[in-house]
Amino acid sequence: ARAMDNEAAARPRVTAYAWYALILFVIVYIFNFIDRQIVSILAESIKKDLKLDDAQIGFLYGTAFAVFYALFGIPLGRLADSWYRGRLMAIGLALWSSMTAFSGFAQTFGMLATARIGVGIGEASASPAAYSMIADYFPKERRATALSIYSSGLYIGGGIALPIGGFILAAWGRAYPDVASAPLGLAPWQAAFLAVGLPGLLLAAWIWSLKEPLRGAIDGHPSEIVRPNAWSEFGRELAAILPPLTLISVARLPGALVPNLIILGLSVVGALVLGTLTGDWPQWIAWWTGIYAVFSWTQSLKRRDPATHKLLWGTPTAVLLVIAFGSISFMTYAVAFWIPPYVLRTFYSGPTDAALILQGRTAAEEVSTIFGWSAAAASAIGVILGGVISDKLRQRHAAGRLYVNMAALILPAPAIYFLFTTDSLANFYMVAPYVGLCSALWVGAAIATLQDVVLPRMRGTAGATYVLGTSLVGLALGPYTAGKVAAVTGSLATGVFSLYVVPPFTLAALWIASRRIADLEATREQRAATA
Repeated sequence: ARAMDNEAAARPRVTAYAWYALILFVIVYIFNFIDRQIVSILAESIKKDLKLDDAQIGFLYGTAFAVFYALFGIPLGRLADSWYRGRLMAIGLALWSSMTAFSGFAQTFGMLATARIGVGIGEASASPAAYSMIADYFPKERRATALSIYSSGLYIGGGIALPIGGFILAAWGRAYPDVASAPLGLAPWQAAFLAVGLPGLLLAAWIWSLKEPLRGAIDGHPSEIVRPNAWSEFGRELAAILPPLTLISVARLPGALVPNLIILGLSVVGALVLGTLTGDWPQWIAWWTGIYAVFSWTQSLKRRDPATHKLLWGTPTAVLLVIAFGSISFMTYAVAFWIPPYVLRTFYSGPTDAALILQGRTAAEEVSTIFGWSAAAASAIGVILGGVISDKLRQRHAAGRLYVNMAALILPAPAIYFLFTTDSLANFYMVAPYVGLCSALWVGAAIATLQDVVLPRMRGTAGATYVLGTSLVGLALGPYTAGKVAAVTGSLATGVFSLYVVPPFTLAALWIASRRIADLEATREQRAATA
């Protein structure tokens, strides 16, 4: 008993300031996902005004945002490993809030896509910095729980984005039924972008004031907060991942140019083939650019930081985990995004259902209020519950967190089938929160798993690598794929069901990784040293 007491006393304590910082991070993440997810409830109005199809809407929500979110996440994640993380988050918050507000002035598909790209670049700064700081505020035994609490902001923001968007759509539409008479000639969906974007500028000033925890101290590996030449290293990282600067960067690496040109050629062919087959040229040009850029960056990383490359990209199991986590988000992003449009089309006559207008409300208001709040609450509970369970399981078995990831794929599947086949709106609203709860279980466990297989100085890069997987594999492909199949078949339900070709491969990858995760953690110092 005395030994257990001594062990408990020796564990690092979580300070009150750590909890304060975590609450601030959650607020930032809420703003992050309000700005990202509000497109879902605005989708039908945007589609009508800009004359778009489901594939283009999926591109605006997913690919336009995700590719640049992923690409800038890498150099910004590296910057988070060498500069003030709170300040970096504040700068990114100011940028994405400004670009969300700019979305409110978009008049064309191209303008809105450009704004979404800006939102993606800004938001890329937040999570790598937050993951790194949380790992320095909270000991390993409580890290998945803390990361899950942070990740609850994802679901709270994504959920409340719907009622906020629905309320603004309805209120603006009632106040200015003729768009020409509205301030600045803004349509309701444009007013919604402005309303959710501008407050983020005030929050950015608050985040700037955060104190930095000492890197690695809580794990016994203390290092300086700011490393020399942090911004010049950021510039090199940017050149290593942004085409065509990648060619200049790679040309300086012995033996790297030829493999780089081969991947570039394959990426061009891939974009040409898929662009020709689908007609969705922006989707496939952007996605293949992302694939080529990531390959270029890994070549550069291997030369400049071989230890980090070894633990993340030079270890097949770690790569398998990044892809597996991305394929879970392939499902969750797509289902969450397409539920509001599906409900509006299936159970109502559109966002401005005439029967509801006679009752003083709109369909968008009703859907966003009932589904939005219930989804926000259920998903926030789910992500925190998943973190707590995964920490408990991790104490018993090295692969405990990966089992939670598997459960997050299996448990909601029957309910998702029910949602997209039922003809009862009441039953839909009753079952939807269960889907949100189960689908959110995996996030904290996944992030903590990647944090545990690298050294403390690599956590920002590990966080950016996680974001890269969930963005390029999940966000860039999931919503687009469901939208494209829906556009071709005329059925959004068919679009969602088509996604289920992926989970069997995801479960196989997680099972393989679960057999090897213990060795990955135990040998990280040794493998980094040998690199």
